Amino acid sequence: MSTVSFSSIFTNSGRSLGPSVSLLRTLASVNASCLRKNYNSNVVVCFCSSKKRTSACESWKRHVFIHTAATTTSSVNGYPEYHRLLPCPSQNIPPRVEHLVVAEGGRALEYICGALDLPPLFVADLIHFGAVYYALVCPKPPPTATPEQIRIFREVTDPSVLRKRASIKGKTVREAQKTFRVTHVDQFLEAGTYLRVHVHPKRFPRCYEIDWKSRILAVAESYVVLDKPAGTSVGGTTDNIEESCATFATRTLGLTTPLRTTHQIDNCTEGCVVLARTKEYCSVFHEKIREKKVKKLYLALAAAPVPIGIISHYMRPVNIAPRLVSEDFIKEWHLCQLEVMECKRVPWPDSAIEKDSSIEDCGSPSRDYAYECKINLLTGRTHQIRAQLAACDAPIVGDSMYMPAAIAEMSSPGLNPFGKCQKQYANEEDKEAAITEWISGHGKEPSVAIGLQACQISWDNGEHFYEAGSPWWRSKKV
Repeated sequence: MSTVSFSSIFTNSGRSLGPSVSLLRTLASVNASCLRKNYNSNVVVCFCSSKKRTSACESWKRHVFIHTAATTTSSVNGYPEYHRLLPCPSQNIPPRVEHLVVAEGGRALEYICGALDLPPLFVADLIHFGAVYYALVCPKPPPTATPEQIRIFREVTDPSVLRKRASIKGKTVREAQKTFRVTHVDQFLEAGTYLRVHVHPKRFPRCYEIDWKSRILAVAESYVVLDKPAGTSVGGTTDNIEESCATFATRTLGLTTPLRTTHQIDNCTEGCVVLARTKEYCSVFHEKIREKKVKKLYLALAAAPVPIGIISHYMRPVNIAPRLVSEDFIKEWHLCQLEVMECKRVPWPDSAIEKDSSIEDCGSPSRDYAYECKINLLTGRTHQIRAQLAACDAPIVGDSMYMPAAIAEMSSPGLNPFGKCQKQYANEEDKEAAITEWISGHGKEPSVAIGLQACQISWDNGEHFYEAGSPWWRSKKV
């Protein structure tokens, strides 16, 4: 089957794909007529990208290579030999995301197999995992697109072309560019449809190690409360909805209707999460969260003592990790508040417990004692507890993203441009450079667990109250 593919192969040091997905969606812009013109030459256009940090966003260096269609095989590009997505690999392999435009209408399975030279069972698994997306019209190319890419995009979105496609009648181009998951191998794809295929979805091997039945805290008519294990995703990721707490809890309970996610905690965090059994209760619980009727308490194992009381910071409104916080008010930054209710010194977890829970050694200067803090989360920002405690020189044990930078700041005060010892900068360019340098001092997202547990959740003034089991640092558990 003829095709032209725009493929992007990203490596991100083991981080979640989440931050880059919006960028991935804009990296392809070709149309069916272009595909047919290139059929005889078997041209494949490949974008190989490497990540480069900036102060406010992540930019991508793009290099364009022209290969023959034969170079898409695994033996030439160094890809693994593809069979099935199960059994689950113990390690995530570098992301591979392919961007295609359908030249001739047909079944999703057949088209992807032919376009990417992948076996049918593997592609069927990708679709089952939710790793394949489509849009009726190609997304808009990024500002860095070449004149040729822009020209092609204009061709495919030209009104005279769009008018010929019955599937997009009554839709604006923006509406037609919205992406949806391909949900079935037999789903029909018409010519001109854009496809994004996450060939290497992020994997969660810990899902297969867990005794899920022991993790169910409560089963009510409208919801289920789960003691989420660390190293798992609550509701799945952009490219993997199969290996998630919601999916495995649904199967464990033998439910015919999939459980729905009502709120999130980080993959590396364990503890209480509420899953809705109906769409209606999912909306009800969301409303309770908005009305602040849901109370969440956390246990955090910090590398240093944390003062009792309310701690306030302001978080940079950029949806990219690491999350930056400042004690000083900054316009348009989001207020973050937590209340430290208790802080007690405890022995640092011994090596056997750390190994059992896959806790990473982040270079903490002292490993004799840690500090267990009970925290009332007053605002719910992504990475809030992790970022705020690190800003207090008390990073969470095992937090390979925030602890390295916190240790560096303690060793050389002033590295953090938003810290207590922040320097004065001659101009905005110098400050931006300092922010970029500070971000580069952070590490990768933890692979499994950190010292953080959502230990209690309650709502409706305590009418519904649930508590997680002992955190990993107190006892060994799977």
